[in-house]
Amino acid sequence: MTTPLRKSIYVGFAGLSIIGTAAACAPTTEAPSTQTPATQDAGQASTSSPSAAGTSSSTAVASSYRDGTYSSDGTYTSPNGQETVGVELTLAADKVSAVNITVHPSNPNTKKFQGEFASGIAAQIVGKDIDELNVSKVAGSSLTSGGFNEAVEQIKSQAK
Repeated sequence: MTTPLRKSIYVGFAGLSIIGTAAACAPTTEAPSTQTPATQDAGQASTSSPSAAGTSSSTAVASSYRDGTYSSDGTYTSPNGQETVGVELTLAADKVSAVNITVHPSNPNTKKFQGEFASGIAAQIVGKDIDELNVSKVAGSSLTSGGFNEAVEQIKSQAK
């Protein structure tokens, strides 16, 4: 006859045996590995490095634009209706080296906001990579930015 203490010991051993069996089986349910933990960490680091490098190099390849001056008109909707803004960008090594805005106002308010935009845009974009441009508000003008961003996308297509 077994005592309660012996039953507890047998149950304890049985539980440990099950846990040990499950733990021994766990690596086989995952990807088999013959690497030591240090090698696995190094393998993971080298796996992420080429991925990150691949992203950088693919971005560099994808953002290769011809140097030159390009222009396009962008449109946006204001409370007064459809508006147009002209954008001329000079690119050198994928960076904006100069910008010129041509205003096409349809009313006095549009003239005011496009003028403010034109006077403040150079400070925000000259020297930046063309792929990093996404203007939201310049010198109090927020709607003109939509037309500017549209024109930049067209200029990217021209410069490829």
